[in-house]
Amino acid sequence: MNDTLGSWKRSHYCGSVTADQLGQDVCVMGWVQRRRDHGGLIFIDLRDREGVLQLALDPDRDPAAHQKAEAVRNEFVVAVIGKVSPRPDGTVNPKMKTGEVEIEVRELKILNRSETPPFMLDEFTDVAENIRLKYRYLDLRRASVQSCLMLRHRVTRTVRAYLDENGFLDIETPVLTKSTPEGARDYLVPSRVNNGQFYALPQSPQLFKQLLMISGYDRYAQIVKCFRDEDLRADRQPEFTQIDCEMSFVDREDVMTIMEGMIARVFKETRAIELSLPMRRMTYAEALDKYGVDNPDLRFDLELVEITALVKSCGFKVFAEVAAGGGMVKALNVKGGAGFSRKELDEFTAFAAIYGAKGLAWVKMTAEGWQSPIAKFFKPEELSALEKALQAEEGDLLLFVADSAKVANESLGRLRQHLGQKLGLASKEKYSFSWVTDFPMLEWDEEEKRHVAVHHPFTAPLDEDVALLETDPGKARAKAYDLVLNGSEIGGGSIRIHDQAIQQKIFSLLGIGEEEAQEKFGFLLDALSYGAPPHGGIAFGLDRLTMILAGTDSIRDVIAFPKTQKATCLLSEAPGVVAEKQLQELGIRLRKPVNQGKRE
Repeated sequence: MNDTLGSWKRSHYCGSVTADQLGQDVCVMGWVQRRRDHGGLIFIDLRDREGVLQLALDPDRDPAAHQKAEAVRNEFVVAVIGKVSPRPDGTVNPKMKTGEVEIEVRELKILNRSETPPFMLDEFTDVAENIRLKYRYLDLRRASVQSCLMLRHRVTRTVRAYLDENGFLDIETPVLTKSTPEGARDYLVPSRVNNGQFYALPQSPQLFKQLLMISGYDRYAQIVKCFRDEDLRADRQPEFTQIDCEMSFVDREDVMTIMEGMIARVFKETRAIELSLPMRRMTYAEALDKYGVDNPDLRFDLELVEITALVKSCGFKVFAEVAAGGGMVKALNVKGGAGFSRKELDEFTAFAAIYGAKGLAWVKMTAEGWQSPIAKFFKPEELSALEKALQAEEGDLLLFVADSAKVANESLGRLRQHLGQKLGLASKEKYSFSWVTDFPMLEWDEEEKRHVAVHHPFTAPLDEDVALLETDPGKARAKAYDLVLNGSEIGGGSIRIHDQAIQQKIFSLLGIGEEEAQEKFGFLLDALSYGAPPHGGIAFGLDRLTMILAGTDSIRDVIAFPKTQKATCLLSEAPGVVAEKQLQELGIRLRKPVNQGKRE
């Protein structure tokens, strides 16, 4: 039978008991991390969210407490009353916050017993992730996981305080809303009351926060759950959390300045790191030119160099044909990389192929000159020109991709970031920020044979590019901006369209006719006709930002109850089947495959 608390009240967290409390009586409660029997004396390491504290039980001091301690096992929940005493000479643990003290226990209560856990709850046990997620309530007791979630709390606390100080109003927006399938897939929710109709869970509060600006609230903020039914990665979940903001009567610089101040405050208060402001700005065109991607990792150099003009007449047919056909030939000089093995070069080729590259040419710079299968196709003056353009020296490795501009940039740009990790150039203790601006408004979708919005269809064009919407919409640039940290986009936003005519024009360019636009976005178009102010905003991925601050490689580490890469919850076994009666109430009938008995 378990004890009850009775009149006992906790006086301290385990991790807060230090030499400052020497001689004081305290009451602490928590979970038994470890029990050690030293021939009469029993020592218990007691753990709570703030840390671990050593308890000492002497049979001569309190026989009843000592007798109870003999029954204690790992993960039992106990409470003790005792005096804070210095640890004996030679037993001080300088690595622990509580390492100078122990509690001389007078009374002990076993509040609850525990089965033997399926894995050890220490930091030295390597546990398969599926087991950790199945028993997440146990995994959450581990100090490393607790530190991630407590860091997340400090981030959100800091964000809310900063936004409040800067005039933002915390306003909730609907969770059950309308499906507007212009981006990722929506999660749909059937309506019982309106049979045959569906809500959608929000991919973002985009339209509602714009309506709040039209309503005159001037500055809105919300830490909000969003949902996207898309394939998962290490840094993506089907439900995720945004720091969502919108401001009226602003331009891009206003938004970026306020928001980088918020990020600087977060780094200062959670990591004691002072960021240098203002943060770097670069255009989308510059990012692609130098780094191949629009979310470059700036912790290291390794800039890409376009060499299309230099190879258009060379003897290497692959390069010459791509250059003549309007494609792009791009190169990367990996300083000191000539030591990579042929096996590693093959791995780099396979990596580039993930992003569409049909091949990866390479050159090792040696004392004898070019060591490469392609060296024989170049004249001496061409070799010299390429070496000069790439600043190539003995010991370097030159990598080349020849393809369309999109493939050449992305494949070599992603390979650049991969090499930064492989060569140890991307330190987790270094934080390199950049705003990327002037994104294209639209891009052509070859499969659907229409333009699609690069960000979303409510993004305003640059003032100087408005005329291009009529003449050459593919060249129009957007008033959009992303904040990139260490190769990850942690926030993205834009100045919005506040003119109804321009919004209708964008819908038209996206292949959304007037009738469809009215059906999907009629409430926004109507609202724009009632005095919409110039406005813009941004959304930060709270999960991703916290992941980087925590120095972990998976977004699941900073979410209390995350989903797997198959969008399932191993703990609660969601998603699951529902009763036939529930489906009938919703007017839904599931099809059953011929060779399967379960619902699909």
